[in-house]
Amino acid sequence: MSEKLKVGILGGTGMVGQRFISLLENHPWFEVTTIAASPRSAGKTYEEAVGDRWKMDTPMPEAVKKIVVMNVNEVENVASQVDFVFSAVDMTKEEIKKIEEEYAKTETPVVSNNSAHRWTPDVPMVVPEINPQHMEVIKYQKERLGTKRGFVAVKPNCSIQSYAPVLTAWKEFEPYEVVATTYQAISGAGKTFKDWPEMVGNIIPYIGGEEEKSEKEPLRIWGYVDDEKKEIVPATSPVITCQCIRVPVLNGHTAAVFVKFKKKPTKEQLIQALVNYSGVPQELNLPSAPKQFIQYLEEDNRPQVSEDVNFEHGMGISVGRLREDTVYDWKFVGLSHNTVRGAAGGAVLCVELLKAQGYITKK
Repeated sequence: MSEKLKVGILGGTGMVGQRFISLLENHPWFEVTTIAASPRSAGKTYEEAVGDRWKMDTPMPEAVKKIVVMNVNEVENVASQVDFVFSAVDMTKEEIKKIEEEYAKTETPVVSNNSAHRWTPDVPMVVPEINPQHMEVIKYQKERLGTKRGFVAVKPNCSIQSYAPVLTAWKEFEPYEVVATTYQAISGAGKTFKDWPEMVGNIIPYIGGEEEKSEKEPLRIWGYVDDEKKEIVPATSPVITCQCIRVPVLNGHTAAVFVKFKKKPTKEQLIQALVNYSGVPQELNLPSAPKQFIQYLEEDNRPQVSEDVNFEHGMGISVGRLREDTVYDWKFVGLSHNTVRGAAGGAVLCVELLKAQGYITKK
């Protein structure tokens, strides 16, 4: 019998679900034993349910092909098979909130890729290198849900990964005003060019809900656990204004960012702060943690999606073009892999952290 924790993937047939499955192949701690999806996929093998919609550039792992897909709405049944679940379900926000709490109430931890619970006050929204201490709010969530081991934790939006870690590394210089424009890959919408041919050679200057998330979610990550209120209180600065643009790139969100600082740093200080920045995942040597969280590239034409998106297997952040600005203090370009660090990989790292902290164990 495997000592690995048994993993269920809710919404396993979609693009993020597929990314979870490919990332968890041969994981040293976790094994995908259960896949749940919509009733129309239930009862088919995973291979049949996905059909010709496999969107990863690596083949479907042999170990999952013959797993019979379960109905994600049969909560007790699915939960009884696993130690914890990843959630990548495609439903309305209200439906997602409800079903994720239903799974938590079966004493099954839920780590979600969805945005539904990102503003639930006692649900931690975590980038493990930035705010691992926010997992402490789980004890208050368990009180509310009436659970002993079940809870919901989430990872933040993929668009903020290309600049929020950078601003975190520069905290000592007190950034207080930020303008960011993100150039976001089509896989962020769960699409490939085959599904979305009108994106070829095109730019769409709107992604629903994305600008608000990009402005507000970093502040929640930089907030603190208030033990009296039993919730996470967001930070109030720096203020961020953002535009989000869909571009004809398959994987990789790029951000062009302008920053004002209260304490004026030099370029050398800023670069040192980036390359030296690491967190609890690096200290604990978690399996998915990048050895180098943020790299700085000196070339004028980097970071580039084609060159840099897979830095540290897609779990690292690439930064370049750091230079003084005529209106703001400094500007830079950041790049992150939106479905690895920004989605499934970020959630896998959250679970590794939760296991290391003792929140996720064998049932």
